[in-house]
Amino acid sequence: MTDVIKPAASCDHGEHGYITDKARYLARLKRIEGQARGVHRMVEDEQYCIDVLTQISALTSALQGVAIGLLEDHLRHCVADAVRAGGDTAEEKIREASQAIGRLVR
Repeated sequence: MTDVIKPAASCDHGEHGYITDKARYLARLKRIEGQARGVHRMVEDEQYCIDVLTQISALTSALQGVAIGLLEDHLRHCVADAVRAGGDTAEEKIREASQAIGRLVR
C-alpha cells in the first residue's frame, strides 16, 4: 500500500523557493519525460532487459537530482524563513522537510 501524500502548506510569503530556477527545473523535467518515453519504447520493442534497467537507473538518478534540488531550495527559502520567524511555523516547516527527506530515502 502506498502512502497518500497530502498537499503541504505553502511558504508563508507566497513564492516557492524554486521560483528563480523554474525554467531550469521545467527543462530538466522535460528531458526526464523524454527518458521515460524512451524506456517505454524499449519495453515495447522488447529490448535487452539489462539495457532497459540501465535506462531506468539513469531516469531514477535524474529524478533524484530534481528532488534534491527542490529540497535544497525549500530548505534555503521556506524553512530558513520560517526558522527566522520562529514559533510553531518553524517547527512545522522542519517537520515537513524531515518527512520529505524520509520519503526520498525510501
